[in-house]
Amino acid sequence: MNNFPPIILASKSPRRQELLKLMDLDFKIVLKEVDESYPDNLTPEEIAVYIAQKKATAFDESVKDDELVLTADTIVSIDGHILGKPESEQHAIEMLQLLSGKVHQVITGVCLFYKQQYHSFYDVSDVTFRTLTDEEIVNYVTKYKPMDKAGSYGIQEWVGLTSIVKINGSYTNVVGLPTEKLYQALMKL
Repeated sequence: MNNFPPIILASKSPRRQELLKLMDLDFKIVLKEVDESYPDNLTPEEIAVYIAQKKATAFDESVKDDELVLTADTIVSIDGHILGKPESEQHAIEMLQLLSGKVHQVITGVCLFYKQQYHSFYDVSDVTFRTLTDEEIVNYVTKYKPMDKAGSYGIQEWVGLTSIVKINGSYTNVVGLPTEKLYQALMKL
C-alpha cells in the first residue's frame, strides 16, 4: 500500500514483530547489544525516548541511506517510580503487587533513524488494574514468566486479559509499540 523504505527492526520483542506484521510492513530484524542505562534526572517520557535513541545510535555506521532503523523502549511508571524488566521472580511479584488496584502509565519511546536523521516520539497510556490477590500474582509470574516485560506483565496474557479494567490511550502502546503514531511518523518520512 505504501512505499516505505526497507525497515530494520532492532528489537527481539515478538509483540513488536507481530504488530509490524499486522500493519503489513516488511522488515528484517537486526539486533545489537546496547547499554540501557540513563541519566537520573530524566522524566519517564524522556527515559523511554533516550533509550530508544541510544538503541538507534548503535546503527550509525552500519545502515544504508535507503534503510530505516526502528527502535523502541517501553517502560512502566507508577507514582514517579520506573518499573523496567524484573530482575527475578520475586521482583516481578513485588512489581505486580505495586500495580494492583492502581493506575499506572505505560510509556513507549520510538526512534526512526533514516538518512542520518533521528525522528523520535513517545506515547503514554494510563492503565488501571483491579486489585489482584497474592495467589493470582504468584500464579501469573510462575506460569507466564514475565521476565522480559516492563512492569512484569503482558497485556495480551492472562493478567492483562483478566485484570486490566481500563485503558486511557493506545492499546498497542501498552503491547509495546504505538502503531498509530508510528504509521503517521512513517508517512511523514
